[in-house]
Amino acid sequence: MKTNLYFTILVAVLITVSPSCKKGYLDKNPLSGPSDETFFVNQEELLLAVNGLYRYAAYSPLDGMPLNLTIDDGTDIGWDRNNSALQSLGKGNHDSNNLYAREVWTQAYVVIAKCNFVLDNIEKVRDKTTPAIFNRSKAEARFLRAYTYQYLSDHFGGVPLVTHMLRLEDAQIAKTPKAAIVDYVMQELTECAPDLPVVYTGTDVGRASRGAALAIKARTALNNGRWAEAADAAKAVMDLNVYSLHDNFGALFSYAGQNSKEIIWAFQYLRASKTKTHSTPNNLLSRNGQGFSNKVPSQSLVDVYPCTDGLNIDESPLFNPADPYKNRDPRLGFTIALPGSVFYNYQFETHRDSLKCWNYNTTPATRVDNQEAINAFATFTGYCWRKYVDLEDKPDRTNSELNVIQIRYAEILLIYAEAKNELNQLDQSAYDAINLIRTRPGVNMPVIVAGKTQPEFRSLVHKERIYELAMEGFRMSDLRRWKIAEKAMNGNFYGRVQRGLLAAAPHIDENGLADYSALPNRADLRVIEQRSFNKERDYLWPIPNIETVTNTKLIQNPNY
Repeated sequence: MKTNLYFTILVAVLITVSPSCKKGYLDKNPLSGPSDETFFVNQEELLLAVNGLYRYAAYSPLDGMPLNLTIDDGTDIGWDRNNSALQSLGKGNHDSNNLYAREVWTQAYVVIAKCNFVLDNIEKVRDKTTPAIFNRSKAEARFLRAYTYQYLSDHFGGVPLVTHMLRLEDAQIAKTPKAAIVDYVMQELTECAPDLPVVYTGTDVGRASRGAALAIKARTALNNGRWAEAADAAKAVMDLNVYSLHDNFGALFSYAGQNSKEIIWAFQYLRASKTKTHSTPNNLLSRNGQGFSNKVPSQSLVDVYPCTDGLNIDESPLFNPADPYKNRDPRLGFTIALPGSVFYNYQFETHRDSLKCWNYNTTPATRVDNQEAINAFATFTGYCWRKYVDLEDKPDRTNSELNVIQIRYAEILLIYAEAKNELNQLDQSAYDAINLIRTRPGVNMPVIVAGKTQPEFRSLVHKERIYELAMEGFRMSDLRRWKIAEKAMNGNFYGRVQRGLLAAAPHIDENGLADYSALPNRADLRVIEQRSFNKERDYLWPIPNIETVTNTKLIQNPNY
């Protein structure tokens, strides 16, 4: 694995053999494999290369999990154990040698380099493929490159914009400003969308579709405050009329939901012959379930979910501190394994005095030692993530083939609602978008009644994104876009009261942030760590130090 852009470019140049190299003894084409001079001689090879791009796009910066399933654990709603680099990003004690940021940067440029290789060589087979396959393949490569640049610009700001294979002497590259990167991403997605099919069937399911390109365009516009473009792109996805919300929110993140019409694009995994798998269940599962519980949700996330009357828990008469998980938005229990629930066929109980629990894997159920109470490395917060944990992975938790959603229809509806509100165009279509999510079967939360002010609707959207999208990789970008990261990610990061419950509800503010300062038993909350967020620095990640050392034109982000 290469560890930085400079070396990535260098290796890419050497592997593909620069056209400027003179022919000689050491310049012969490989005798047992393809080179850039022999590769792409027919349609099959083009398809093989494009298929490979998807594999690289699904990279894992930490613990064998795809990027989007780890990143929320560096925010206020999640935590990563093991003194990892992601934990440092969340804690605010990171620097330019942070390995998580470096891995995201490096793997992203590997994807970009491979897309560039395909696009630089694709003309070789124009007359050897059908026009439909040629145009689709080219559009897929452009989509994956734009998708990758969208992630880079979200987290690093301006980055080197590399759109062709480079010669070694061209590998010193300055940053392109973030606004120009965003312009490029938007333009690429606009241009490639018409060449991507609206739907796929058979073995082509999982490829980038027209809806995926429009959706990433909408996401890019939203994250950069380009509200009109965000609303228009989201509306274009809605108008395709091929997507709909899944009836069972919990099942959407399981094998049973893999073919849902809510999914616009997902990373594809296959265990057969070790084609491509991920180890998400092993990291998220409880100790009784033989997982590591090393990525866990926060107490503040548990407390932000409203009661079934739609009110925050500090406002609702339905909230009972003695029975805190009752009468809550059902998405709380679908997203998080809560004490008292059944998780992976075990009674999930994290009260430290619950030394025995029920094992439902036997008939009848039996009492067993409760690892959630006695294991030193059981979940530190008292909760586990439930999304992407499926009993079908029980025989091999480290090699899940459960597809991981990158874009789903609920996100599009929320983009549309937020963008319309920020445009001050709060019409019925915005209410319909958010209410469609809230009233899906199995969730059935009260509708948002028309007549809200712009700030009131903004608050509703901000909180709805947490209820709906927690753990799916959106939180960091949301905090940055809303400019509330310094409030959300400063101070104590809490887990549950280890031998009891909260005496009362914390105050929930307009952004869904919990304030425990007035809580009678605040001192009983488990302090997992103390965090700081430097608003003059941490709205961007550091460019990896090795990159700025080897590429002297690359200027570090401010205050790193």
